[in-house]
Amino acid sequence: MTKPLHPNLNIDALFLGPKSENAVFFREMMEYAVSEHMHWRSSFHPGDSALNTSVERHEHNYRETLYQTEGILNQLSAKLKNTSIPFFSPRYLGHINSDTLMVSNLAYVMAMMYNPNNCSYEASPTTTELELESGLDLCRMFGYDPKKSWGHITSGGTVANYEGLWVARNLKTLPLAISQHPKTKALLSHKSPQQLRNMATAEILDLITELQQIGVFEEIRDMTCRGTGIKPEILGKLLVPQSKHYSWMKAADIFGIGQENIIPLPVNENYQTDVAKMREITFQLIEQGEAILAMIAVVGTTEVGAIDRIDEIIALRQECEERYGQSFYIHVDAAYAGYACSMLLNEQGEFLEYDDLDSNYRSIGIMPENISWPKPEVYESFKALKEVDSITVDPHKVGFIQYAAGSICMKDKRILDLISARAAYVFEENDNQKNSAGSNRGILGSSIMEGSKAGATAAALWAAHRLLPLNISGYGKVIAAGIVTAHRLLEKLATFPPIEVGKHQFEVHIMPSPDFHMINFTFKEIGNESLKNHNALNKRLYELCSYSTGRAYANDFLTSSTILDYKEYGDTPWHYAKKCGFNRDEWEKVHRIYVLRAAVMTYCLRNEEHFEEFWNQLQTIFVKKINQLVDEEEKKTRLMSEPYTAFIS
Repeated sequence: MTKPLHPNLNIDALFLGPKSENAVFFREMMEYAVSEHMHWRSSFHPGDSALNTSVERHEHNYRETLYQTEGILNQLSAKLKNTSIPFFSPRYLGHINSDTLMVSNLAYVMAMMYNPNNCSYEASPTTTELELESGLDLCRMFGYDPKKSWGHITSGGTVANYEGLWVARNLKTLPLAISQHPKTKALLSHKSPQQLRNMATAEILDLITELQQIGVFEEIRDMTCRGTGIKPEILGKLLVPQSKHYSWMKAADIFGIGQENIIPLPVNENYQTDVAKMREITFQLIEQGEAILAMIAVVGTTEVGAIDRIDEIIALRQECEERYGQSFYIHVDAAYAGYACSMLLNEQGEFLEYDDLDSNYRSIGIMPENISWPKPEVYESFKALKEVDSITVDPHKVGFIQYAAGSICMKDKRILDLISARAAYVFEENDNQKNSAGSNRGILGSSIMEGSKAGATAAALWAAHRLLPLNISGYGKVIAAGIVTAHRLLEKLATFPPIEVGKHQFEVHIMPSPDFHMINFTFKEIGNESLKNHNALNKRLYELCSYSTGRAYANDFLTSSTILDYKEYGDTPWHYAKKCGFNRDEWEKVHRIYVLRAAVMTYCLRNEEHFEEFWNQLQTIFVKKINQLVDEEEKKTRLMSEPYTAFIS
């Protein structure tokens, strides 16, 4: 059992708190952050004269300008308080949002006033290094070798996914370019055209090193899709699960791959990629002579929190290499659940044995005895992440960092040579420009999709990782709080008695136990056999428990929702519709089911006493909302002079 280095880390001291419990400390440190910046300004070349005098600062127009500034900020504050979403409150159980770490907010403000632009080292000498350090933190968490890997911050998971596809696309066309260049075609003369289109990532990257040594890399690179443009028949198919984020459809458009070249991978009833069907589709494509551009997997789907079998995908790739001599790129979209990998690592960053997890959780007090996480197959998926080529992970989700903070990690940084571009006025070719990790300081802006980007985000992430290490006794403590709360809430919903309103009764149905802490549930009127009416009922419930009610102060409970549709998932949602009591004819007629969706990320309810208090409030809220619905429908029925016909939209 590992001995935690942070046994006294108190989760409640990490956040401002739902009632601003840490207001005194936060105010003091905010004042420190601002004061330090003002001291830096006033001390920079102290012999320089001040811009204006005290007398001038009391002149009428000067004071009037300050008063106008104050008035605008007062207006802004009123707007924000009235209509913003209270992610900090345990009453918010909706999207993948929660309170943000005090240290990240303070670090962001501290760095923001210096206005660093992480596009180039010249514009951000401090925060560029902080970004590269933070990227390597994430690489280590996933098991990548920090000497060979590379990671950086993006504006979100969408751009990170784009970058993953960007490198996969450019990588795919390199072997063909090598085979066409007179000086290098002999290197791959033993490969068939089909094998050239499906080479292993590591094998291609080794060729980059060889091309650089003989001095023809840039010539070859200009012969790839980077120079010649897209040829979809060469790139091949992009295999993406039905549970995909919408960014993949946009990516196929942006990169000229074409959405018709996306092959959907069916999911099972738990919304994980169906392993058997994935294997069947992959083998069929190879045997038909198709190229596979990349295989995408998801670690934490945004709709149900499902985690794909990454270990099975790695095994499939290895089998393709051994059986056909062909391979493919693997990118994992772990935007949602990626940070949960920290729960499985000891203080040295090593994966704990599965059988030792529970005892370690108990020893540092982050999980009670009746709750266990993760499932064995989920553990194996996290453990296999070190074998994939690139990974998206969002610090602004389960990293508890403020927006905007996505990121991407790449297993082998040599792949950056396929996408890098340099502007002479921004990036200097200087061998002395090396940071502590040995990376070229100018490489950041030249090797990413975005240009100008806030260095303040890098400061926020770096500070968070220093306070909360990416292991079981750092981030693991905070993430575990949400998992514990989700398990307790699932148990309560599963045994929640029907709500009676006059002659009507409403029961709760939950989806199967999720892989992470996303809960999907619905209310069903007992006796209702119409799926359309059922969807209308839950849609109206969402409206009563969402931002659409208006002012934030009017909300007593906030959740989110989603639609599990046949167009996206085929018949997979039918399993849940059947569980709710609907027959097959109803499913065939409607082909969708509307569900309430709650990402349970709050740290506030890990204490059982606090949770019970919250649950008592939530029961009362559910009863109130159902009563309101019935009142609305009965009033509508009276106005229409028709019998009560349930919840028809």
